[in-house]
Amino acid sequence: MGLFDKLKRAFSGPEQAEDEEKEKLEEQDKTQEKNEEEAKEKEETPDLDSSNDKTQVDDKDTLKTQDQADQSVDDETQTKDETTKDQEKPEAKEDLKEQVSTSDDETSDTKEIKDPKETEEDRYDEGLKKSRQGFGAKINALLANFRHVDEDFFDDLEETLIESDVGFETAVKISDELQDEVKLRNAKSKSDVSDAIVEKLVDLYETEGQEEDNTLHFAKSGPTVFLFVGVNGVGKTTTIGKLAHKYQQEGKKVLLAACDTFRAGAIEQLDEWAQRVDVDIVKKPAQSDPAAVVFDAVKRAQTEDYDILLVDTAGRLQNKVNLMNELAKIKRVIKRELPDSPQEVLLALDATTGQNALTQAKQFKDVTEVSGIVLTKLDGTARGGIVLAIRNELHLPVKLVGLGEQMDDLRDFDAEKFVYGLFKDLVAQPAK
Repeated sequence: MGLFDKLKRAFSGPEQAEDEEKEKLEEQDKTQEKNEEEAKEKEETPDLDSSNDKTQVDDKDTLKTQDQADQSVDDETQTKDETTKDQEKPEAKEDLKEQVSTSDDETSDTKEIKDPKETEEDRYDEGLKKSRQGFGAKINALLANFRHVDEDFFDDLEETLIESDVGFETAVKISDELQDEVKLRNAKSKSDVSDAIVEKLVDLYETEGQEEDNTLHFAKSGPTVFLFVGVNGVGKTTTIGKLAHKYQQEGKKVLLAACDTFRAGAIEQLDEWAQRVDVDIVKKPAQSDPAAVVFDAVKRAQTEDYDILLVDTAGRLQNKVNLMNELAKIKRVIKRELPDSPQEVLLALDATTGQNALTQAKQFKDVTEVSGIVLTKLDGTARGGIVLAIRNELHLPVKLVGLGEQMDDLRDFDAEKFVYGLFKDLVAQPAK
C-alpha cells in the first residue's frame, strides 16, 4: 500500500462510517414500516383465537393488579424499616456521604493531573500546521474558480506549486504528468482533481525517496562524530544544543567542539548551550585555527570515552574557496584520528527561507560532501513544501526536523508522518 493510499484510508474513514450508519438507519426504518403494515393487516382480519387471547390478557391483567398490590404492601413495610434505620444511624449516613464526596474530589484531582502524552503524530500535526493551512489555501484558491481542466488550469497549477515551495522542477513535472492522469481518470469534480494533485505529489515524493536513508549513523566503536555545516543564522548552533540535550538524556556522554572561530559570538553561544544542557565543550579563543580545535576535541573524546562529538563549523558561504579548504582540513584531522568518522555531515537549513534554502543546499553540496539535512524552524513557516523539493531535486535525505521551540522539539524525520501532516486536510476535506 502506497503513502497516498494510507493517507486516504486514514483520513477518509469518518465519511465512510457516516455513510454506513446512514444505510443502517434506512434499513431499520424500512423494517419498521414493514412490521407496522403487517400489524395493521392483522388487526383488520381478526382470527378465531382472538377471543381466547383477550381472555388470557384479562387474566394476566388481574394477576398483575394483585401482584402490584402485594408489592405496594412490601414496599411500604420496607420504607418503614429503612426510615427506622436512618433515624438510628444518622451519623453513619453522614460519614458515608463525606467519604463519597472525598472520593469524587480525589478522582477529579487525578484527572487534572493526568495529561495524555503528546504522540509523534501530534508533534508533526502541530509543527506542520502553518504549512498544511498554507498549502491547502493555495490549492483551494486554485480550485475556487475551477470549471474544467484545460491548458490554463495546468499553467495555474504549475504556478501554485512553485509558490508552495515544492521546487520548479517538481512543479513542472507534476503539471505535465497530471495532464494525462486527469484525462485518464476522467476527473471532473473539484475533489477528484484535488485528490489527483495530492496523489501525484505523494507518489513522486515516495518514488524519489525509495533508496533514501533518513536514519543517523553511529560509530560501531569509539566516539561518533557529527559535523554540522550551514550558513549563519539558520539555527545550526541551536540544533547542536538540542541534539546534545537529547543524547545526554539518553545517558550518552556528549562533547561539543566550537570550531566556528570566525563569527563573533559563535563560541560564546555554543558555550552557553553546553552549560544549559550540562555537557562538556572544547573551545579556543576567537580567530584560532578550527582544525586545532577539532584535533583537541577528537583527542579528548578518545581518551575520556565520550560517546558523541558534535562539531560546529563556520558558515561563510560567500567565500566558497576558504570555506571549502577549512571544512576539508577539519575532516582530514578527524579522519586521521578516527578513520571512519565523521559518521554524518549535516547541513542545517532554515525552512522559513523557502527556495533560498534549496539554493544554499545546492551551494553547500559543491563545497563539501553532505550526508543529510537538518530542517529547522519548520513549525514557524508555511513553506513545508521545501521538503519535497529537497528530496526530488537534491536527493538529500532530511534526517532531523525542528517542530517547535521546546528543547525536545528537534525530532528524527519521519517521511510518512510528514506526508500525513502536510496533506491530510486536502484528503479529509476535499475542496468543494
